[in-house]
Amino acid sequence: MIKHTKTLKVRIKDKHISLLRKQAMAVNFVWNFVNELSQRSIKERSVFLSAYDMHPYTKGAGKELGLHSQTLQCIAGEYVTRRKQFNKTRLNWRKSGGVRRSLGWIPVNTGAAQWKSGQVYFNGQYFGVWDSYGLGQHRFRTASFNEDARGRWYFNVVVDVQAEIPAGQDRIGIDLGLTDTATCSDGTKLEAGRFYRGLEEKLAIAQRARNKTQVKTIHAKIANRRKDTLHKFSRELVNRCGEIYVGNVSSLKLVKTKMAKSVLDAGWGQLKTMLDYKCAHAGIVFKEVNEAYTTQTCSCCGALPDSRPKGIAGLGIREWTCECGVTHDRDVNAARNILVVGHGRLAVGIPVL
Repeated sequence: MIKHTKTLKVRIKDKHISLLRKQAMAVNFVWNFVNELSQRSIKERSVFLSAYDMHPYTKGAGKELGLHSQTLQCIAGEYVTRRKQFNKTRLNWRKSGGVRRSLGWIPVNTGAAQWKSGQVYFNGQYFGVWDSYGLGQHRFRTASFNEDARGRWYFNVVVDVQAEIPAGQDRIGIDLGLTDTATCSDGTKLEAGRFYRGLEEKLAIAQRARNKTQVKTIHAKIANRRKDTLHKFSRELVNRCGEIYVGNVSSLKLVKTKMAKSVLDAGWGQLKTMLDYKCAHAGIVFKEVNEAYTTQTCSCCGALPDSRPKGIAGLGIREWTCECGVTHDRDVNAARNILVVGHGRLAVGIPVL
């Protein structure tokens, strides 16, 4: 058994929406206050305020604003973190109204929220949730209340969980593509779900009708279907594997091409993120490796034959035969080479690298 942290997400019942929105507006007010405070300090004194420096300016405001005192500290800490991350003297304002309204966010410090009477107790209020994780079994660490684009609220909390290391010993290389979202070195494939493409026509109708509620619902359905499929596929791999290697194909570069919709629909980045944290939790090796020449190199003899698929013109070639006589499935061959690169056996697998 190993111990690690995990973020659990549960939906809050809609009867609490008005209270949460009121607190979210107060959070936005505090954020904008520390944003202006920090900007003035930098401009007038050339001093970057730390979260500790901001606390005296917000101390005691929680009672009047209806916020927990520790929430004020969390806002200041988060602001300083993002200011350093984006290397800016001033961040964007959080807007409480209008078309560009900021989605609701209420940070919760460790120990500020508790599980009482089958509900989440925070800041003197009880919040009913659909508890699918058994939250009463966990001790809450840091958390937050968050709103999605459809106006639904969720409670996201970090907890300590016990996890068993899977007994699987398989070693898998994964090639990411568009015909199949993922192809494994053992021949296992995750077919492209066409999550966006399948609902594109309905989405276009809703957009032309200017039905914003329907548009948000369709986008949420697309995202949920994609997430569900990727979760199941990644969990299956983690349960049976001891080592997982994936190619370093960049979706950010390909979204600038004509393949943008298909690339975004495939969810490569989301799949790699899921594999990364699930492998970390399970104590499994996960690496993203250089996939250069993995499609063109024979995984059997390691040669670069003239019959190999080359460039854009070769994208339509799904099978090819090497000069050594072995016929390859294009994606499976690439996945096997990615597995070889992951092991570091370049002299055996891909000499050109």
